[in-house]
Amino acid sequence: MNRTKGDEEEYWNSSKFKAFTFDDEDDELSQLKESKRAVNSLRDFVDDDDDDDLERVSWSGEPVGSISWSIKETAGNSVSNHEREQLKSRNSFSSYTPLPKPASTYSLSSFFRGRTRPGSFQSLSDALSDAPAKSYAPELGRPKGEYRDYSNDWSPSDTVRRLRKGKVCSLERFRSLQDKLQLLEEAVSMHDGNVITAVLIFLKRTLSKEILFRELEVRQVALRHLIHFLKEIGDQKLLLDLFRFLDRTEELALSHYREHLNIQDPEKRKEFLKTCIGLPFSAEDSAHIQDHYTLLERQIIIEANDRHLESAGQTEIFRKHPRKASILNMPLVTTLFYSCFYHYTEAEGTFSSPVNLKKTFKIPDKQYVLTALAARAKLRETFKIPDKQYVLTALAARAKLRAWHDVDALFTTKNWLGYTKKRAPIGFHRVVEILHKNSAPVQILQEYVNLVEDVDTKLNLATKFKCHDVVIDTCRDLKDRQQLLAYRSKVDKGSAEEEKIDAVLNSSQIRWKN
Repeated sequence: MNRTKGDEEEYWNSSKFKAFTFDDEDDELSQLKESKRAVNSLRDFVDDDDDDDLERVSWSGEPVGSISWSIKETAGNSVSNHEREQLKSRNSFSSYTPLPKPASTYSLSSFFRGRTRPGSFQSLSDALSDAPAKSYAPELGRPKGEYRDYSNDWSPSDTVRRLRKGKVCSLERFRSLQDKLQLLEEAVSMHDGNVITAVLIFLKRTLSKEILFRELEVRQVALRHLIHFLKEIGDQKLLLDLFRFLDRTEELALSHYREHLNIQDPEKRKEFLKTCIGLPFSAEDSAHIQDHYTLLERQIIIEANDRHLESAGQTEIFRKHPRKASILNMPLVTTLFYSCFYHYTEAEGTFSSPVNLKKTFKIPDKQYVLTALAARAKLRETFKIPDKQYVLTALAARAKLRAWHDVDALFTTKNWLGYTKKRAPIGFHRVVEILHKNSAPVQILQEYVNLVEDVDTKLNLATKFKCHDVVIDTCRDLKDRQQLLAYRSKVDKGSAEEEKIDAVLNSSQIRWKN
């Protein structure tokens, strides 16, 4: 069958069977050909003069054969062809989302002018060239190499390196014990704590306790990381099993002792601490555990008694100074301050007495002011409270209550001959500052300023707290006329202090050095 060249082109361009080509269906050559055919067909419509008197109209009311009708017909055919192509593609790729049908928005004036309207309308040439050329190809999958993070082809060293870089990789492929231990050794050799912990979490989940403990016993670096991790997450049960396996009795006991922090009820905590006393602690830790139990036992008794006294409202100290917090589970120093504040005058036989606390908690007799607290009997000593700490606590409590007689007794000691002497382990300069902070009278301040041994410190404190008599007497003893004259300008005119200074300056019995 012989065909001309034009017939062949018309056949291949109009038939549903297309010649084979290495290019895609939507290449530029096919687009150009389709555009050319569309324009030629439009030219035929425009040049065709219909002599018919009858005017055929379309469903839209436009005359059939008009330019606007032909444009819409061409666009409709293009859209229909495009829809058929999409339907085929949808049947072959049913997993992809359907495409919306593009609307025909051509403008006749735009067609003749060769440009688009200011909106979203396109020119005819653009529309005819773009409509069939626009394709929606399925999204290509990522290269297979990108999914190797989740595959099973990583060696232990590669896995550890990727973990260190923060990349995701599965550890489930390491199933044998040898592979898991090799992974752990690679992590340890990397010296990265996060990687070691990640591998240990995997081993903890996939190995039995006995095997895990046995292998970690010979790997001390990994063992330390596991112990730290278990402490951080609070897995006390596994931690106790680990210490028990390693025969670390002291660490086992301390780990068991830490569980008391999770017990809120005082009675239950006391009973738990009682069970900790017999655990294999060191000598120092055993004393601490015993102290903790004894202190909590005493706090429970004091708290119950004081709560009853406070609710009854018959005790003056609780009426004037209501309690702001419970004494339960408080430190030893806080308990001592509490006792000095509310129970300072109580007999030594009561648990709330500061004397009883001091003797029970092992403050040495030579550092304790026996005369001030009237304590003679020696009780079982268990605690050590430094003398400075005790004096500071007792002084702050009694000064706040303005119990100056108790403050005086606190620093008064008696020797074996019966002579009394004032002594302050914290230094009288600190005593003066604490007393002034609690608004002590000038007479009390002057008494303790005079007890300061250093002359310069004494003068500075006396000047600072306006202890005029101390300044005048000290300058007189130093025979420092110039300093006394300088201080005279600081006192009120016509006051008793000014008169005393003038009397000292006019005295003929003093030989001034300046």
